[in-house]
Order: sequence, then C-alpha cells, then structure tokens
Amino acid sequence: MKAPNYTAAQVAQITTAYQAGMDIDEIAQDIGKSVRSVRSKLVREGVYVAKPKTTSKKVLGPTKKELLKDLEKSGLDVAGLEGATKEAISRLLVHFTN
Repeated sequence: MKAPNYTAAQVAQITTAYQAGMDIDEIAQDIGKSVRSVRSKLVREGVYVAKPKTTSKKVLGPTKKELLKDLEKSGLDVAGLEGATKEAISRLLVHFTN
C-alpha cells in the first residue's frame, strides 16, 4: 500500500496557514513540498480560492485599425504602416487632415 503524500497533520497545517492568509509559496517551503502540490491539495480539500486573473487595461479612443482607415481617407497610402504605433499614426493623421 502506498503511503499518503500528506499526513492528516500536514493537511491541517496547510489548511490553517492558507486560511490565515499565508502565501502558498511560504506554505510549500515550510513543509518541503512544491507549490503546485500544495495548491492541488488545497483544491482537493475545498479551501483554495483562485486569484482573479488580471486583464490588460483597455485604452480609450479609436483603434489602430480605425486610425489607419481615417488616414487612408485623407488620401495617404497606408501600406506598410500597419506596424506603426497608434501614437505615430495619430501624429500623421493630425498632419494630413489639418
């Protein structure tokens, strides 16, 4: 019979530490297990709560594609400008539409 990866005492220790706000990295180091192993055990115990994923900030204003279309309407050939930054395209747009 295979020995369990976690003793009842270890399960109690990691659960208590996690619920007290201790970081999983620290918990794993304290008991000599990998972060992945500790996280998996906490998930199986029903106590782990995943951190919300961060999303990139959405920049307000027209998209680069919209800026290129506006620039093209001003009569400028925009071929090759797809790799330009939004800021550079905006400066061209100001120059060619004023």
